[in-house]
Amino acid sequence: MILQPHLSSRNHCTPTSRAAGAAIAPVPNWLRRAVPDAQSLAGQSLEDVALAAGAAIGALDAQVRRQDPWAGASRQRLALSAAAVTARQAGRVEDEAALRDAVLLTRPGDDVGPAGRMLLGWRRLVTRPPAELLTRKHLGAVLEEFGHAIDDGALDDLADELRKLGAGGMVEAMFGAFDAAERQGFGRVVGAWLADTLVAYHLGWPHAVPLLGAEVNAAGPARPRRSEAAIAASINAEGPQTKNLLAAQARAALRAIDLDAEIERRAQRLLAVAPKLRAKASDAVVDKLLSNDAIVASEKIAGMSDRGLRRLFDRLVDLGAVRELSGRPTFRMYGL
Repeated sequence: MILQPHLSSRNHCTPTSRAAGAAIAPVPNWLRRAVPDAQSLAGQSLEDVALAAGAAIGALDAQVRRQDPWAGASRQRLALSAAAVTARQAGRVEDEAALRDAVLLTRPGDDVGPAGRMLLGWRRLVTRPPAELLTRKHLGAVLEEFGHAIDDGALDDLADELRKLGAGGMVEAMFGAFDAAERQGFGRVVGAWLADTLVAYHLGWPHAVPLLGAEVNAAGPARPRRSEAAIAASINAEGPQTKNLLAAQARAALRAIDLDAEIERRAQRLLAVAPKLRAKASDAVVDKLLSNDAIVASEKIAGMSDRGLRRLFDRLVDLGAVRELSGRPTFRMYGL
């Protein structure tokens, strides 16, 4: 069964048009000052931290609802960052570049390895609707991608608990996601993935934005297993775990907004030079660059030859519209 958001239709994301070159409204300075870092967190009240977190998520919500053409590339770049943190949490050495290689340089159907599967797990978050992610099928798939053995009973329990969290309040759902993951022995990384999914579900976003995956270390120590009543009580208690998680979410929201502004500047440059491109499949290549973190030069796009695609990428680099991301003379990758 697929969960259906209980928000009214007026809250759901709908595409809006933006004039070429229109800039994203900057985050106000008062909000940047209000979001605490690890050093200033102890001196702030729970109310202040909650207000900053709500304002940061509100600013991110406005950005998500624009559904800009480059939103896919922005989400995938955040997924890559979250995957790198997940790999470090698991004691692995792969950085963002190695994770890209693991997925993009592997032939379709071949095993991308443990670290590559972690990236696939975070990419799953950003490429499917939140309600679909909360189904048993995708929950089982992401648990496998994060290296957990699948137990049918535990998976059923998790899906049932998430269904209940999806019907309640958003803040309770975020905290409950961590508790549900830890209660089943899946850890904080899975908790972060679930929390990001539930936040997107409650806000009616078409896709989730990876937030807490890159902040999992700053979200506080692992919480003890608690009842639902204890979870609700802890949200209203002024404790370090509550403030840590809200502050981590606020920092992540601002980071997502800043990354999107950076991606927008590069995307606008690509869109400005696109009419000058003469290759037959150039429109398809531009669309793919706007939707993905990176593309390998050997990828098959609209029947374009490897040589033709490499020439097109070389021209885009010369025009300052894309970057070569690998730093290698061979097996090169391109993106915004």
